[in-house]
Amino acid sequence: MTQTVPTEATTVIGLGAHRPDVVVDNEQICQWIDSSDEWIRKRTGIVTRHRAPADVSVVDMALGASQEALSDAGIEPAQLGGVIVSTVTHPYQTPSAASDLAHRLGATPAAAYDISAACAGYCYGIGQADALVRSGAAEYVLVVGVEKLSDVIDNHERSISFLLGDGAGAAVVGPSDTAGISPSVLGSNGEQWSAVSMDNSLLRLRDALFDAQTSGDASRLLDPEERLWPTLRQDGQTVFRWAVWEMAKVAKQTLEASGLQPEDLTAFVPHQANMRIIDELAKQLKLPEHVLIGRDIADAGNTSAASIPLALHRLRSENPEISGGYALQIGFGAGLVYGAQVIRIP
Repeated sequence: MTQTVPTEATTVIGLGAHRPDVVVDNEQICQWIDSSDEWIRKRTGIVTRHRAPADVSVVDMALGASQEALSDAGIEPAQLGGVIVSTVTHPYQTPSAASDLAHRLGATPAAAYDISAACAGYCYGIGQADALVRSGAAEYVLVVGVEKLSDVIDNHERSISFLLGDGAGAAVVGPSDTAGISPSVLGSNGEQWSAVSMDNSLLRLRDALFDAQTSGDASRLLDPEERLWPTLRQDGQTVFRWAVWEMAKVAKQTLEASGLQPEDLTAFVPHQANMRIIDELAKQLKLPEHVLIGRDIADAGNTSAASIPLALHRLRSENPEISGGYALQIGFGAGLVYGAQVIRIP
């Protein structure tokens, strides 16, 4: 990262997306859980979700989204001063997905690091990119939200597995003459840490593998009740109540920090957790009819860190006239953590 000239304002100058080719509908999901297409649609709003094939990695998806975002921004990878990847599904704890992505893009020696903030991670990344560009630490920063959640679900578990999809969304943040990114509102509530979490640690899996090796008895590893590979779980009611009531407050706080009113918005792009949550948040914010609402969840499912950039990318693709307008984006999830800001749509 090379120091550049500080700037008073930043904006998002490019967007990109990658959606895996494999589409899984509710009927396919119901082969694993005791449910129905009607129940899933009614409770979540989800009709389909995308799943990445085994040979497509987190970095592969991030690369596709990033290349589109850079092209949309009209800049070369070598101009990037930073690459930030938000993900909880990169299979290596180190090195980061971001360093691999920067190399594959040709952005070396840009600073590169990952963020582990789950569904709020993309908004965390936009907030950090804004600060890096304004400080002069980088002229342009790439922010990617990417998840391969199909790697960390138990298809037979019904608290969260049927919600989740795979994908990647990316944005390029750069300097601007006028403010295109508002102050970010970031926070957490660790008291609810277990509301969305993994059911096992990698240490437990390691110990089980060691025990099997030393004892010569692999029966525990084959026992479906053990479920030693860490997979996601959630307390749906706790998450729903927290998201609806507390995130409405955060959304209002973000609007206040931006100096805008609901009627000044062009779009509202919340984390795509559940259609009922999205609709309730919009209701509490009293959004005017002209404000477009991201509802990408119907076709993409819940893609955690990727959900906001994917939803914004889709809104702009279907409504190109919204470029130049303002979007309130808010992410919330595992941790429980949250992040939000208002951005100008590129």
